[in-house]
Amino acid sequence: MDTAEQLRELRRELRSMMSGPVSASMREKGLAYKLNFGVDAVRLRELAARLPHTHELAAALWKEDVREMRLLAPMVQPTESFPPELADLWVEQIRYPEEAEYATMHLFARLPYASQKAFEWMAHAGAMFRLCGFLLMARLMMQGALPGERDTDEILDQAAAALHDDSAHVRRAAAKCLVKLEDALPATADRVEALLGEQAG
Repeated sequence: MDTAEQLRELRRELRSMMSGPVSASMREKGLAYKLNFGVDAVRLRELAARLPHTHELAAALWKEDVREMRLLAPMVQPTESFPPELADLWVEQIRYPEEAEYATMHLFARLPYASQKAFEWMAHAGAMFRLCGFLLMARLMMQGALPGERDTDEILDQAAAALHDDSAHVRRAAAKCLVKLEDALPATADRVEALLGEQAG
């Protein structure tokens, strides 16, 4: 089955899973895809497990203006055929926070250069880059990565600025990242709590 056939078959399968009320609710919240079937995360994971994990399929899915295909793309993209420049390009093309969350959880956090990208993206001028940077850093710490002293200071500095970001999504991701930092390194508790208290105030 070639890629075009895989996409056609997948579209049929997604249509059979469609949830009209969920799809309508997402449209009302501003998710303006050409097609949105309202399929939930559990079913998407089940679908991804059955799909070929190839760069060709992932790239084709990512180009579709279909919510579920965009979310499946990072779930089937192999890490070995995803260089750093492509990671930057995908972040540039992310349209909604949900895409950022899926890409971070299922792809970015598995990349061998994930830590480097997390620091780059946290300091980036683009809001979607900053969002992915904080989501990625939080995810890496959840996976057991422990930042050194200099990296800890950098995370705290970037998060302190991001807690006042124009984007509410970036603010929330920075706060979550701080919580994960405190979990990973309890010695940072006083500094983290001071920053979060300042934001709440």
